[in-house]
Amino acid sequence: MDDKHHRRICRLWVTLTVICFAAFALRLADWQLVHGKEYRAIAARATQVTVTTEAARGEILDRSGKGLSVNQPQRRLVLDKLTLSPEDLDETLLHLASLLQKTDAEWEPPAPEGDPGELRERYGISGSYRTDELRILTGLRQDMERQGFSYSTPYVMADKLTQGAVGVISENIQGVSGISVESRLVRKAENPTLAPHILGATGAITAEEYADLSDEGYGMNDQIGRFGIEAAFESELRGEDGRRVVSRGEDGSQIDTVETVEARDGHTVWLTLDSELQEKAQESLQKNIRAAGGTGSGECQSGAAVMLDVRDFSVLAAVSAPTYDLNRYSDYGSYYVSLAESDTAPLFHRAFAGTYAWGSAFKPCTALAALENGVITPQTRFTCTRFYDYYPSNVVACMHYHGEENLLTAMAHSCNWYFAETGRRLGIAAMDDCAERLGLGAPTGVEIEEGDGILAGRDSAQWQEGNTVQAAIGQSDNAFTPLQMAAYTASIAGNGVRMKTRLAEKITDYSRETVITDFRGSGVATDCGISREHLDEVKKAMLAVTQSPEGTAFSVFGSYPVQVAGKTGTAENAGADHAAFICFAPYESPEVAVAVILEHGENTLYAQQVARDMLDGYFE
Repeated sequence: MDDKHHRRICRLWVTLTVICFAAFALRLADWQLVHGKEYRAIAARATQVTVTTEAARGEILDRSGKGLSVNQPQRRLVLDKLTLSPEDLDETLLHLASLLQKTDAEWEPPAPEGDPGELRERYGISGSYRTDELRILTGLRQDMERQGFSYSTPYVMADKLTQGAVGVISENIQGVSGISVESRLVRKAENPTLAPHILGATGAITAEEYADLSDEGYGMNDQIGRFGIEAAFESELRGEDGRRVVSRGEDGSQIDTVETVEARDGHTVWLTLDSELQEKAQESLQKNIRAAGGTGSGECQSGAAVMLDVRDFSVLAAVSAPTYDLNRYSDYGSYYVSLAESDTAPLFHRAFAGTYAWGSAFKPCTALAALENGVITPQTRFTCTRFYDYYPSNVVACMHYHGEENLLTAMAHSCNWYFAETGRRLGIAAMDDCAERLGLGAPTGVEIEEGDGILAGRDSAQWQEGNTVQAAIGQSDNAFTPLQMAAYTASIAGNGVRMKTRLAEKITDYSRETVITDFRGSGVATDCGISREHLDEVKKAMLAVTQSPEGTAFSVFGSYPVQVAGKTGTAENAGADHAAFICFAPYESPEVAVAVILEHGENTLYAQQVARDMLDGYFE
């Protein structure tokens, strides 16, 4: 083959190669530039879409299985992009909006944010619409964008549909694809004013939370526990959403379900609360607050009460007053605003987070510390002359001229003079050491939010030796939560054994049939390191408070069918005195411990009556 012929063959191959590449280039240009939009739409439709199926949130029950926070079906109007006609979207939205506004559904179209003209262009709204119609359309389109409306995320146009609204809408959407009325489980409190501070609420996930939690399976429209049990047990209650992988054809229609993963419903949390006892405690607390508010200064409007099982420190009842309606709170509307702005602070969980001076209810701690350190014996006698003035700048007044007192009579009479002198001899360091052993001034370990409490001396910015006599009678900076005081009382009743307080009884699957975690018997007991002999002496003195005819709680508990050991407390603070009472029962074999505080209650009689009603509920 000569060179001339070789060159012709090479030119031919080059020409053919150029023609082929030119053909490919022209075809590519046709695909991407001329028909690109059409082909992209076909490719988008002829694909697979993953649709989430929502798991039911686990329920919250009391110890007997009675519902506290449960799931109830709620109807909602949903648009599904998988089968919705995009050409008719705007007309469909206006039609649905018109239907909703004619029913008894409490629905208002979302207000658009931004320039109407820009929003119209942004969402490609091309029809001729009145100003009011355009406002509705742009608001709905913006809301769809916020909800992440897509082939995998339907748009919830309206929830909480009434039965009447469901009937009207269902009748008018027959034969229209992509629109449906669905049933969804929503959270409701069975008795919405019972223990709302403990149960807690769920709320919509924020953009920041979604960014952090999306890898854990959370969607942008999910709910998440905000406080209380709902937040503390979020991982157990939430469950795992399922998924449905749908294959779609060129025309956007659903061809087949390729894969289905079933949702796993959340676990059910059983609490240690006894709902009947909780209800009785709440009624009594509210009744006695009203009674206390009707006497004296009339300042009493709030309070708290807690009952623990001495044997395992489980919370049987914990009430905070005033209370509020958990179902209305969860709407985060005007009712929530009224609660947040109320002078009585109903949203504040007084039982677990409120720190109060408890006055003489602290005296059993002072007595135990003094006995442990050899400062006094049960027979040690001091003569009460009513005004204890060892430190002129810290004069302690007693209610009466008690004369000669020993430990038992001083506890029964609540003699300030006796305990002031005991505290002076003891010193603040030894007093605080004993208080810490009994759990005062530290979290109890309960699963939800609680206060730390304050120990005078240890947590005080400045301390003078003379302040000790005030601390010894439960004044000065001493401030503890009702939960701490109940745990402190339970520690004394249980011979110096202290455990973490707990609200969780067990966790089961959603059906309540299979136990996943059982918290009963799982508590770790800590010995306070206080001698049994000294504990017995203090418990005997606390029994005298209720059984001695001169005891400060004799009028309420002197003839009670179960022997109760207790201690009253009147605490000075800004305004009228707080009224407090702690107790445990039965005396010989303690089962429960109670702590009650009435803010500005003045007279401990009302606090005692709350405790008696709670004991009635328990022993009945």
